[in-house]
Amino acid sequence: MEKRIKTPLMPDVVSGLFAGDSVLITGTIYTARDAAHKRLAALLEQGKELPFDPEGAVIFYVGPSPAKPGAVIGSAGPTTSYRMDTYSPALMAAGVRGMVGKGPRSHAVVEAMKQHGAVYFAAIGGAAVVIAQSIQKAEVIAYDDLGAEAIRRLEVKDFPCIVAIDAEGKSLYA
Repeated sequence: MEKRIKTPLMPDVVSGLFAGDSVLITGTIYTARDAAHKRLAALLEQGKELPFDPEGAVIFYVGPSPAKPGAVIGSAGPTTSYRMDTYSPALMAAGVRGMVGKGPRSHAVVEAMKQHGAVYFAAIGGAAVVIAQSIQKAEVIAYDDLGAEAIRRLEVKDFPCIVAIDAEGKSLYA
């Protein structure tokens, strides 16, 4: 079943998403890969604010290619999610409710998803150009020194993905 959802993700929306659901996301999502996640986790450990409001946030694990002239963003394919597994539980505890990437997640991440009411979406690897077409606006909001891995705020419309692991821990990877 295809579902249309909006960000920020509210608990009632998350609880209505099930492993295998096709989803189209509209709203704001943030990009961050491992280097940015390490910095975000350090901020949380120090009791400092994140560069975005984590409550209900969705983080897309991507390092987009540079935009061609006239384009909002370049190719935006998902990266392998396990590299963020060390940092993801702390971000969920801070309020992040959605993550988008590819590949399975660790047991600790799945348990944190169940505890905090979060969902993991799989974006289709190899469909970076299609995914980029759903991105209407992109702006760097933190860690510009990381280049492609800087944190970006993306405004998306009908961003396509699949619920790979739901908030109950049911997984397409199991």
